[in-house]
Amino acid sequence: MDEITPGIFHWSAMHPKIGAEVHSYALADSGILLDPMLPPDGGLDALAQFDPRQIVLTNRHHTRDAAAIAEHFNIPVRVSEPGATDASKHVAVTTFAWGEELAPGVTAHEVGAICPDESAIHVTGASNALACADGVIRLGGSSGTGSGGGANLAFVPDFLIGDDPPAIKAALCAAYRRLLDLPFDHLLLAHGEPVVGDGREVLAAFVEQRG
Repeated sequence: MDEITPGIFHWSAMHPKIGAEVHSYALADSGILLDPMLPPDGGLDALAQFDPRQIVLTNRHHTRDAAAIAEHFNIPVRVSEPGATDASKHVAVTTFAWGEELAPGVTAHEVGAICPDESAIHVTGASNALACADGVIRLGGSSGTGSGGGANLAFVPDFLIGDDPPAIKAALCAAYRRLLDLPFDHLLLAHGEPVVGDGREVLAAFVEQRG
């Protein structure tokens, strides 16, 4: 588990259902856990340092270890309103609306396109980050500067993205173009290492190349 910028902690873990490594974050100032898997080094004890107050899912597919974590800390699991029905099959959830401030300085925004509940979470203040779900992923690479070549950002493969890949990719680019109006330095990805320092520039380059 690493503090990638003051107040934001990142870790990765193997997701047993998809057989791939996924990425989770803790927003220490607000006690929010984003798309959490249990940290391989320390498990629930490692999360206690953040005084968890809520779990926020960037989309309904990211329930991961939310049920066990929520039960242990007696905290809610939150997902955008369109994802509630599906997410509730795996864990009890409460919903948030796009535009809602989930905690001071943490606001949910609509992405949609790849699925109706796809969300982005904007963190202001010293942390200054944007967390994404499945609309954009990072292939290889490491956390740290993302400059050059779009930091290996990519869409998920066409067989996963939906029935009309070109239209969905165009809609995702349009959503991210709107989100580029927000101030942020770091890009927190659920699938791939975070882009630290120039996340906005990297996302802008990705959108420009594909949009």
